[in-house]
Amino acid sequence: MSEDADLRLLLEALRLKDLPRAGWLRAGAPAPESVAAHSWGVGLLVLTLAPPELDRGRALAFALLHDLAEVRVGDITPHDGVPPAEKRARERTAAEALLAAHPALLALWEAYEAQACPESRFVRQLDRVDMALQAQIYAARGQIDPAPFLRSAARALTDPRLRALAGAADQPGGHPSGRPPST
Repeated sequence: MSEDADLRLLLEALRLKDLPRAGWLRAGAPAPESVAAHSWGVGLLVLTLAPPELDRGRALAFALLHDLAEVRVGDITPHDGVPPAEKRARERTAAEALLAAHPALLALWEAYEAQACPESRFVRQLDRVDMALQAQIYAARGQIDPAPFLRSAARALTDPRLRALAGAADQPGGHPSGRPPST
């Protein structure tokens, strides 16, 4: 790895700080969080919630890298009409180009995408927990209706502890109390 390759990767990847999350834009949240802020949130969830049997360092790497390709392809949501296979192909092409000079990072990104290890599956769950928690924060400010986001999390979360944390434990479509918690 050269210093030039490192600098190019870092300068491009850090643009994720300026890329707003598309779902929040679509929902009308003013000044929505960035993709980088979301990745930080997933990382914090890893530090806080990772069970001892998981490799926390590997899970943290997945949390940081899981949306890296979005710096090139954008934050594609299910509402964008891009078929899942095409989205995966676009993201793979972007990740391979971004991480060409960093094969160890590309291998981590690929391992996350493969969802073959417990750490990758745990981080995928935390990706949804972070979304649900952020929806509750925006809802508490009166900025969005959290129900679609909580329903989405409820469909994806299988761990009862994470479902409860995300406000998806009792209802398939929203926070158990019918309203977001105060923040």
